[in-house]
Amino acid sequence: MSAPVLIIAADDDWPTDRIVVELASRGAEVFRMDTADFPQQLALAARIDQEQAWTGDLTTEYRTIGVSRVGAVYYRAPGAFRFPEGMSGPEERFAAAQARAGLGGILSALECRWVNHPAAMARAEYKPVQLAAARSCGLRIPATLITNRPDDVRAFAAEVGGPIVCKPVASPVLIEGGRLKTVYTRCLDEKDLEDLRGIDTTAHLFQAWAAKEYEVRLTIIGERMLAAAIHAGSVAAYEDWRSDYSSLTYTTTEIPEPVASAVRRLMERLSLRYGAADFVVDPDGQWTFLEVNPCGQWDWIQGATGLPIVETIADELQGAL
Repeated sequence: MSAPVLIIAADDDWPTDRIVVELASRGAEVFRMDTADFPQQLALAARIDQEQAWTGDLTTEYRTIGVSRVGAVYYRAPGAFRFPEGMSGPEERFAAAQARAGLGGILSALECRWVNHPAAMARAEYKPVQLAAARSCGLRIPATLITNRPDDVRAFAAEVGGPIVCKPVASPVLIEGGRLKTVYTRCLDEKDLEDLRGIDTTAHLFQAWAAKEYEVRLTIIGERMLAAAIHAGSVAAYEDWRSDYSSLTYTTTEIPEPVASAVRRLMERLSLRYGAADFVVDPDGQWTFLEVNPCGQWDWIQGATGLPIVETIADELQGAL
């Protein structure tokens, strides 16, 4: 039997359930955990000495896995540590730091196949890092400004000489008043440029608008690339397709070889084995790179197009690619 696959994801992440089911159907040994289970439902005991590397176990109520046996790890947005009630705020913060360094350190030290290693994900999530790497690897990128100075935004718009957009530098999701909200990409008009109040409060990302015929969600898994063209059916979706999913239609599409080669170099540069990359394709067929999300959603793309994303992730975890 092949080495076990360790799945680290939130308990309620149902797309991950599909990967577990796929691996189990192939006879793979799977151990699933959520960091939120530690330390109350998940126990750790591991040791290292001069004679041997890390050994020991991760144990839940139902199963145990030896850390030295792990052959691959699928890491996808696990939950925050949960501690017993009654701890003070400072005690919880101290305990969380110890848990990150202890459990997180043991997991990060596993020398096996990762999809993706959290250290690589943490670095790759910085959009400035992505854009610099994409440019160096030969991908076309839009002119981009990150600033908190309104005058620089106006100067950038004048230099671009065409529409510019404003988008979040980090995650577009926030919680306000107990409600989940999303900040979408927005085209700026002359009135917006006249009134840029609030720009000085934090970093903002501005880009030249990339003329688009359609967009592409390119799912990269190991050496394989699965491309879905996203066609906007409304004005809102044309500006940011996430704002109007109901208007979208999808088709599978081919990847130009120069783009595919550059993406391979980018993934190697970022040390990623999985990425959900977004591109704009203009009327002349030119591909412009926007970003790559090392923890991007994929399930709805498989449902809409039939692209074998679950199966390909399972292949990668089993070393079949």
